Amino acid sequence: MPAVTNRGLENVVVAESKKSKVEGLEGRLSYSGFPIEDLAGHATFEEVIWLLWEGELPTRGELAIITSALAAEREIPDAVHGVLRALPADTHPMTALRTGVSALGAFDPDAELAPDDEAARRRALLRIVARIPTITAVFERVRKDKSPIPPRDDLGHSANMLFMLNGTEAGPAAVRALDTYLVLLADHGFNASTFSARVTAATKSDPYSAITSAIGTLKGPLHGGANERVMEMLESIGSVDAAEAWVLDKIEKKERIMGIGHRVYKTTDPRAAILRRMSEAQAEESGDRLYHDIALAVADTAVDFFAKNRPELMLYPNVDFYSAAVLHAAGVPSDQFTPLFAVSRVAGWTAHLLEQYADNRLIRPRAEYTGPTNRPFVSIDAR
Repeated sequence: MPAVTNRGLENVVVAESKKSKVEGLEGRLSYSGFPIEDLAGHATFEEVIWLLWEGELPTRGELAIITSALAAEREIPDAVHGVLRALPADTHPMTALRTGVSALGAFDPDAELAPDDEAARRRALLRIVARIPTITAVFERVRKDKSPIPPRDDLGHSANMLFMLNGTEAGPAAVRALDTYLVLLADHGFNASTFSARVTAATKSDPYSAITSAIGTLKGPLHGGANERVMEMLESIGSVDAAEAWVLDKIEKKERIMGIGHRVYKTTDPRAAILRRMSEAQAEESGDRLYHDIALAVADTAVDFFAKNRPELMLYPNVDFYSAAVLHAAGVPSDQFTPLFAVSRVAGWTAHLLEQYADNRLIRPRAEYTGPTNRPFVSIDAR
């Protein structure tokens, strides 16, 4: 009897986790029991890192511990600066981030100890969380022939990220916007990049290898790279008036509309709803509504079409859809959208690695062989 196959492991439960709960039919997301709507409105990213690692929101003392620990580990080795400078200026920032994180592992004395030593593991994972923003900012500066901005230990995670990118302190509104974005994307169950990180860690490989695996997975346009493709889509549409015809043409040709639809959510992605409100607020504040309004027109046209014509295939905007307009309004280059996704998701990746290493089993699924069988060997002279 042939084995049961689930293409893409859809709906296959491979492990237990206490990090986040994704309820696709209901459109709900929570981290360790806390609804994402509450966290995005009130918690800082540092609080969410602690929550994902420890399962509880931090006290003031614990928040001070995680905040100061991250600040103390932000600088990257000179040799990693050299690696980033050696990359061609047209290297995709996700390629630079993947390369930079891999290089970091060679300079961390805890890297090879981490699979079997919890203290070393936590030190290494903390460094990864602290340094991914630095790698992202350093490459953004050097590829534009600008000097890197050293990290500051007196700024929070989001404020320091913006400072390293721009060289000036961002205002409270910009810091809060980025912090909310980081909170929203910090974890999302066994998504593709989290799963690839856990698969790598399950072999008892080091955490830098696992996070490098995750970054490579996030880079793909069917995962984190979708936000960059959404921005390209909005730019190509160009105007609100052109949006409806563009969407209907794509649907008629059965082509993918980036940022519309989700593998798990069968109703509104709760993160997308929050980002839509953020995008609206940014448009109101700046007076520049172009890409926000194009996004609304695309989303409304697509949702209306499927509701009327294909209700069994109902599709809604996902987190990537509105994050494109939000990050663009914040002045982030579109090819840096996915690295910023990694700046956030590394909180979840590292939390899952803590879980995987603590109760490890090699992840080794099977494949159903569908090729030919019982073929006689023919010598090369007779072929």
